[in-house]
Amino acid sequence: MKLVHQINLAFGIALVLMLSVTAVVIHHVLLDHFMGAQKEELKTMSVAMTATLSQGSMSQMIPLDKTISLPATIYPATSVEAILTDKTGMVVSTSVPMDNIEIILGTSMTDISSLQNIWDGTDKRFITEVKATPQGTLTLLTPVSKVRAIEEALLKRLLIVFFVAGVLMFLFSLFITKKLIQPLMSLRIELKKVKERHFSDVKLIKAGGEIGSVAQSVYDMAGELKRFNHVQKQFFQNASHELKTPLMSISGYAEGIKDGIFEGDSVHKGLDIIMSESARLKNLVTEMTLLAKLDSEEDIFKTTEVCLKDLLIETIERMNPLLVKKGLNLHTTYDDHQPLMIRADRDKLLQALINVVSNATRYANQHIYIHAALKDGRVEISISDDGPGISEDLLPYLFHRFVKGKDGESGLGLAISRAIIERCEGLITAGNRPEGGAVISIGFHSSHRSNS
Repeated sequence: MKLVHQINLAFGIALVLMLSVTAVVIHHVLLDHFMGAQKEELKTMSVAMTATLSQGSMSQMIPLDKTISLPATIYPATSVEAILTDKTGMVVSTSVPMDNIEIILGTSMTDISSLQNIWDGTDKRFITEVKATPQGTLTLLTPVSKVRAIEEALLKRLLIVFFVAGVLMFLFSLFITKKLIQPLMSLRIELKKVKERHFSDVKLIKAGGEIGSVAQSVYDMAGELKRFNHVQKQFFQNASHELKTPLMSISGYAEGIKDGIFEGDSVHKGLDIIMSESARLKNLVTEMTLLAKLDSEEDIFKTTEVCLKDLLIETIERMNPLLVKKGLNLHTTYDDHQPLMIRADRDKLLQALINVVSNATRYANQHIYIHAALKDGRVEISISDDGPGISEDLLPYLFHRFVKGKDGESGLGLAISRAIIERCEGLITAGNRPEGGAVISIGFHSSHRSNS
């Protein structure tokens, strides 16, 4: 069954149950109200009639075949009957002719046991009010059936109103349900496009509330999957290209040596190229494997308290041979007033910093600057150089995989650095200095703890 039909069926059942319970409650409330009002009316009438009878005498009473004139009640359709008995229980006078007594009471009015049942309240067919008078006992009674008839007539009118209101509410619910379900039906179509990997065809469904939020999430997810799919295809294309170049060199020189094309020193030169390209290939595969692990494996990171100053000192020591070889000067500044402590995987963060500094050595003319400080509760690191800077068209894609600058190598170094830093809940960005040269900024949440 479709969701729209399920909702309408559930609402219809709930509406019927609610109206049924309401009708039953109103039935009992109305009946209790009418019976209570009739009892109060009988009390008022009995007081007035008792006062009238007290002023008369037995000789002035109406004969048995006459009727007592009674005031109209508040319910014209409800008849009130009066019975006056003497002290022995015999009927002295009544508001109806004697030949109608059996019809009213279902027994002879002269039957004392019947009047006794009315006086005791055990006869549930009547609403009664019994009042003592100087002549005997005045009994006023109204048949319950007539009160019920009034209540049922009013209830029928209310039920008609309820039925019309229920139908209108159900029709309105159909309209509202359609308005609510329509975005969901459209959203299902868009999700089907996602399932079939047609990410470019996914449209944003306009809706309000939680459905609108879900629709926006689906649209954003489709965009992210589209980007990821593109990046994945680009990754395999670039990886194939990067792997193909050293493999072609290795294959070419190996075949030349085997076929005797190279002789003497050319053989040694060819072997050196094979060894160099094999090392490059190994390094590339290692970086690709690490990047895949950073994306997929949760337990690859072992976070601990790391002193950033010690980590930067070790990074400089690792890079010092390369700095000396290229004749570069490295300048470092630290905020020594507060300890720079963060939570991270020390070895992997060391590798990320080495990758960033190594990238700076490729483009620096003479100087590289490293600055670390605590700012607004965050540990900020900036690594800059005095080189030509990063081109504007390359800047948005600098940390993507296989994106290489002019003198870049595999194009995976900065991508690995970004993956490591983000796994350490940090943020890495790139830009250019106003005075020239590139700057890469890294930020972490501080884990400040004193050494005491």
